[in-house]
Amino acid sequence: MATQSTVPPRTNGSLPRVDGPLKVSGAAMYSSDYNLAGMLYAVPVCATIASGKITKLDVSRAAAMPGVKAVYHNGNIGKIFRAGPPSGFNGILDEKRPPFEDNVVRYYGQYVAVAVALTFEQATAAANAVVATYEAAPINVSTKFTEAEAVEKPNEDSKRGDPDAAFKTAPVKIDETYGTPTETHNPIELHASVADFDGQNFTLYETTQAVCNSQDVLAQMLGVPIQNVRVISRFLGSGFGGKLWPWPHAMIAAQASRNLGRPVKLVVSRDMMFQNVGHRPRTQQRVRLGATPDGKLVALMHDSLNHTSMLDDYSEGCSEATGYSYSVPNLRATSAIVRRNVGTPTSMRGPGAVPGLFATESAMDELAIALKMDPIQLRLLNEPAIDEDKKLPFSSRHFVECLHVGAEKFGWSRYTPAVGSMKGTGEQSGLTLGWGVAGCSWIAESCESHAMVELLSNGTARVSCATQDIGTGMYTVLSNVVAERMGLPNDRIEVVLGDTNLPLGPISGGSWATASVIPAVLDAANNAIGKLFAIATAGPNAAFVDKEPKDLEFGDGKVRLKDGDTKTAIPFGDILTKASVRSATGNGKGAGSFGAPGRKHSQHSFGAQFVEVTWEPETARLRVARVVTVIDGGRILNPKPARNQIEGAVVMGVGMALFEATRYDARFGVPINNNLADYILTTNADAPNIDVTFLDHPDLVINALGARGVGEIGLAGVAAAIANAVHHATGVRVRELPIRIEDLLGMPAQRLA
Repeated sequence: MATQSTVPPRTNGSLPRVDGPLKVSGAAMYSSDYNLAGMLYAVPVCATIASGKITKLDVSRAAAMPGVKAVYHNGNIGKIFRAGPPSGFNGILDEKRPPFEDNVVRYYGQYVAVAVALTFEQATAAANAVVATYEAAPINVSTKFTEAEAVEKPNEDSKRGDPDAAFKTAPVKIDETYGTPTETHNPIELHASVADFDGQNFTLYETTQAVCNSQDVLAQMLGVPIQNVRVISRFLGSGFGGKLWPWPHAMIAAQASRNLGRPVKLVVSRDMMFQNVGHRPRTQQRVRLGATPDGKLVALMHDSLNHTSMLDDYSEGCSEATGYSYSVPNLRATSAIVRRNVGTPTSMRGPGAVPGLFATESAMDELAIALKMDPIQLRLLNEPAIDEDKKLPFSSRHFVECLHVGAEKFGWSRYTPAVGSMKGTGEQSGLTLGWGVAGCSWIAESCESHAMVELLSNGTARVSCATQDIGTGMYTVLSNVVAERMGLPNDRIEVVLGDTNLPLGPISGGSWATASVIPAVLDAANNAIGKLFAIATAGPNAAFVDKEPKDLEFGDGKVRLKDGDTKTAIPFGDILTKASVRSATGNGKGAGSFGAPGRKHSQHSFGAQFVEVTWEPETARLRVARVVTVIDGGRILNPKPARNQIEGAVVMGVGMALFEATRYDARFGVPINNNLADYILTTNADAPNIDVTFLDHPDLVINALGARGVGEIGLAGVAAAIANAVHHATGVRVRELPIRIEDLLGMPAQRLA
């Protein structure tokens, strides 16, 4: 385990979100809030079959309707190119087929045309007037997967030892299959594009978690130089991964703007959110564990399948955490994909690890029961000294501490393992309690980032980067970092994000935006101070005449001599004003760790989830009562938004375990619960009491402040802990999410295909 060194204390560790006033006052501008002069509205026409081809598309009535400027389709929208292979974090998109590229329909809701009109109502009426005739073909949206359906031979994600032989001879075995359903991202903010082509350049106000990647993809698909595309995303009404990569509506809006010479706004409807902008795919995972009678793992095999679309190869990567979670000499993890008539899946909060840990942490609980061993003790017994998959030491791993701290806070010493043996008291009197625990982990990476810090003559600072704040608190984090480095109050710091005209920034995904931007901002801040020192010591109006930059130091927003005499301290704004210079500007860069050769550490965050459920068999009422979550996420720069991230993730985990599932009609391929009334989400009434603890151990391998992102770690393991608690309360082991009352009453209702 890496040795930790002392880092500067937080100066504003409980700072409220600096962008809060803009949001609560309505002043924050989201993508669909932009209304440009002469703007038109676009409404797509969606296919009403899931497989087949368009034999006729009659747009004559729609095109003649009042206010309609155009109805675009395969025959008249103009050339939209395919993006080339991605390079790093540029050029990435999941649905690679350009919109309207051919007349083949591969999923229900696929865009077949788009109506553009003066008003949204006129565009909607025109879209409804388009008549498409289809030749339907057989569809397949089945949730039952077989290895024979796999597109290719399963990919071997991890392998060590001889797991087949070790499992065959293991004294204690678990061999079970676990399933997670299709889940749909449902942020309150709908996907939207406002595109404006001025005759040479495109400007897009875009719902995106990656402005720089969107710029690259759009430039390629529109066939223009990248400098001719500007993407802006000042604020995002959340994305959960669904807004990481561009979707066809962005290209449609941009191409329509180019064709018509006017700005075009296209907002995806709520039902289109279930069809056209990705989802977490259904997974089917077989987990085999072999152990000695005293609980030592000897074999682990994790084989996963997930569905993808008919054209795109999206792998969920369920075994992301399998290779390093526990010490086991014989391990194999494989993954494969099967095709279905659905839209292309995409990343959803904690892709891979979240559904994968539901399977493996459920299996660990089943193994603990088979061994008659406490589930915490089983995990402690199999704690690895290093990442046995990569044969590298961990940059920081405090999973054991997470288990100990969580057990103490949760009251695990009162745990009795017999099913239904724990009864509530007080307000829980008459209820059966179920307790469950699960480990969690998530990658801790960073990627290349640039930033600019400006010290201005009015005594304020400005930090800018072409990353974005998707609701996770990036504005606040960067304000905090600059405040700490410069010794300035946060109200004298401006943070500018979400614009490709700014220095290159990272994606807001994988929980690595924070770790990526911080090194660049610190580098930029140091360079800005260096520029300030040069200004302070050169020229006829220098504040420190006859001194050199090496004689100076910076602190509390002031420059002073290194001799320690505070009387020499001069506010940096005064130095710039005296020299008649507007600003001292520093550019900074962070190289990032992702894909870097010669890695010396395995980098991850860890945690433990403890869950209590209550079960009332007389009324068949199940409730998640409380959750204690302990997170080893590096140094926590601002606990308030960080805690908010974990709390939101836990609530999302309750939804994953008990409610969320997108259902496709087997006859037509349509998502039948494609609205917020029928797609059940966790509400305030369903949310448990949540206790969040951060261990706050800086990970100095990651960056100078030791900070990692926490956007996804809080969701990992929650569904498994809930399922484990449900078994403890009811004796029913549910391996297919979501957990339904029918499962607990022994009435397995037919699940829709």
